[in-house]
Amino acid sequence: MPYTSVVDLFKIGLGPSSSHTVGPMRAAALFVAELAERTAFASDLRVRVDLYGSLALTGIGHGTDRAVILGLEGHRPDTIDPSDADRRIAAVRGEHALLLGGSARIAFDPDDAIRWHRSEVLSGHSNGMRVRAVRGEHVVLERTYYSVGGGFVEIEGAARDLRSERAVPHPFGSAADLIGRAAALGCGIDAIVLANEDALRPRAETLAYADRILDTMSACAERGLVTEGVLPGGLNVRRRAPRLHRRYLERSHEPLAMMDYVNAYAMAVNEENAAGGRVVTAPTNGAAGVIPAVLQYYRVFAAAPSREGERRLLFTASAIGALYKANASISGAEVGCQGEVGVACSMAAGGLTAALGGTNEQIENAAEIGMEHSLGMTCDPIGGLVQVPCIERNAVGAMRAIHACRMAMEDAGDHVVSLDRVIAVMYRTGLDMQAAYKETSLGGLAVSVVEC
Repeated sequence: MPYTSVVDLFKIGLGPSSSHTVGPMRAAALFVAELAERTAFASDLRVRVDLYGSLALTGIGHGTDRAVILGLEGHRPDTIDPSDADRRIAAVRGEHALLLGGSARIAFDPDDAIRWHRSEVLSGHSNGMRVRAVRGEHVVLERTYYSVGGGFVEIEGAARDLRSERAVPHPFGSAADLIGRAAALGCGIDAIVLANEDALRPRAETLAYADRILDTMSACAERGLVTEGVLPGGLNVRRRAPRLHRRYLERSHEPLAMMDYVNAYAMAVNEENAAGGRVVTAPTNGAAGVIPAVLQYYRVFAAAPSREGERRLLFTASAIGALYKANASISGAEVGCQGEVGVACSMAAGGLTAALGGTNEQIENAAEIGMEHSLGMTCDPIGGLVQVPCIERNAVGAMRAIHACRMAMEDAGDHVVSLDRVIAVMYRTGLDMQAAYKETSLGGLAVSVVEC
């Protein structure tokens, strides 16, 4: 079973969707990189992109066409500036041409070169994408990609997740295995993760990356707390985080004011995500606000917060997210929003418990509670936009994570349902869920609002 690194799970990218924006951008950039190895770029090349299943059904609202264009120009979701992205998209649409790989100008009309196959699903995953480059009548390269959630991409016929089988000293395939290894070594779950990361790169690089992720999460929220206006997409959803934060400051002395603070922080992140801003997949863009909000709760309301505690939260959450990635799914198109906000809630609950000094058993219990009460959550965004109910859902998920942590830390950890069992149930529930409730915008809340 491939090891899912902290670097794999927490990725910096653009909103609004890890599976519909970050993944397709990465796939298109991978295609261009491989194409460059096969042929010289020149104006006579033509590129066509076919989108299938959920990518086609909700791709417009999720900005999939924008992501594809940026990826074909060689841009990466973790480095491109959002304002530069807007400028390049406008240029491509206005000129009907793009800079393939950032160098060769080729004809490219998005309305013709990107095709949406809404009634066809490829065999590998509901988020399918096929890219073809031709010169005259000759097909230079054709590849099929699957965006499987969290920005992860698989190539049809290639190694899973584009990752090699990396040897780590403490591989784990289940929560029981993870806790057993930690018990044998007399350490916390975060120490297991760090030891595994040490096998991949120097520790200083891992800690620097973790700090970059933590700082990017905070910067995203801080932008969202001060940015007013209406979110793009046509639903006319007004940003609420700044107002919620101001109200918190006015009544911070009230007993339940903490809830207002967490709500504002989570919604600030997801309003930034909905606007195409820079966020961290945690584990997905659609669930990007849960862990940052819980992290901020730790910073503000814990008795003795520290950078070490923040890292412990992140590394522990990473281990929990890796279990879902390996044994279930973090794709809303595959298992509904239980695989996105539900998994984020589980990760945040376990991570917060670790940061507050909980035992490994309490961490496992908190993560289980977080998912147990997220089971069956559908993914039915109105208009295919990551706005309603997604933004509020992150705030609710963050509060549920804090609640799960507090419940677990008041217990000895001898709960009835294990994390492994709830992960298995979540996956079965997702497989049983009708496609209309899995990021297709064909059911649930997505069809409750009549479009005018």
